[in-house]
Amino acid sequence: MKTRLASTLSLFLALALSTVSASGQVSSGQVSSSQIDSVFASLKSSNAPGAAALVVREGRIVFRRGYGVTDLRTVRPIDAKTNFRLASFTKQFTAACIMLLAHDGKLHYDDHLTDFFPEFPAYGKAITVRNLLNHTSGLEDYGELLMKQYPDTPPEKVPQILDAGVLKLLEQQTSGKFPPGSKWEYSNSGYAVLAMIVEKVSGKSFGEFLRERIFVPLKMKNTLAYQKGKNEVPHRAYGHTKEKDAWHETDQSPTSAVLGDGGIYSSLDDLAKWDRALREHTLLSEAEMQPALTPVQPTDGPAKSPEGQTVSYGFGWFLDPYQSHKRMSHNGDTIGFQTTIQRFPDDKMTIIVLANRVDINPEELALKVADLYLETKP
Repeated sequence: MKTRLASTLSLFLALALSTVSASGQVSSGQVSSSQIDSVFASLKSSNAPGAAALVVREGRIVFRRGYGVTDLRTVRPIDAKTNFRLASFTKQFTAACIMLLAHDGKLHYDDHLTDFFPEFPAYGKAITVRNLLNHTSGLEDYGELLMKQYPDTPPEKVPQILDAGVLKLLEQQTSGKFPPGSKWEYSNSGYAVLAMIVEKVSGKSFGEFLRERIFVPLKMKNTLAYQKGKNEVPHRAYGHTKEKDAWHETDQSPTSAVLGDGGIYSSLDDLAKWDRALREHTLLSEAEMQPALTPVQPTDGPAKSPEGQTVSYGFGWFLDPYQSHKRMSHNGDTIGFQTTIQRFPDDKMTIIVLANRVDINPEELALKVADLYLETKP
């Protein structure tokens, strides 16, 4: 009887050590919370901006913690409910909107830009929805086009542009940078146009479509596409930049009001729900997700970054492996904010880091955490 009891207790302890709550001490894979916490140790502060970090393994949250403060006025501690501007992390949500409309039969990936906007110049006839999704459209960068309209004007004096304004800027051009599908070039313009396609096809604002088709079904109650004067961000973190050893709030830029390429605010708690939906195919079936996870193959050769590195990109996801481990990821980088999501589907692991400061590299931090787990694989 004592032997059976001892065995039962041993089994219970083993199970307890393999499971952890948001603030527990040991996670599955024998990686401790203190090991993960040490990766972010330099961000601990009661009076400086910081970051929030989440680790999900085997469908369970094994680490969830905030560091630093949301802003310098309230010095409210960052926690799992703090909402950060996702920046280009947003693109996977924009892509999902388009994929949901394809699921509804309301558009196809090979539809052309002029099918939605007949007034668009002739060069739009060759640009497909697929080109917009995988960054092979050749559209001019709207940020550069915008600043050309305000020469010798400080950025803080340039009025903010909206997605509709991006479309108008592109309609003023007579050609793209290269024939659609021939090359890969990361395009914020393409994702602003995708947001406008969502509005045109659905008859709803982009933010409303996101809310109805993604945020409400997934119970992401505090996630939204921020529109100044129309809604407010709950539990909001403000972006910061360090200048001359002092922190300054640098939260908005001329391009911060564009939604399709980077306008969503979200938190660790809500993004854990997004990760679960991806894992369980809640919104889109596994088959429907395949186009998003299929690397683009430009006709002129492999996709290359500006630095000349080979790039794998699907719909709103970078697909480059990490240390031979399958990965789907995306970073966000905008004034005052840096973010990343690193998903390792085969390893059943997701790491998310959201920062309201620009002097750190969330991807590097996330991959340091990934190394702790990947090193424990047999």
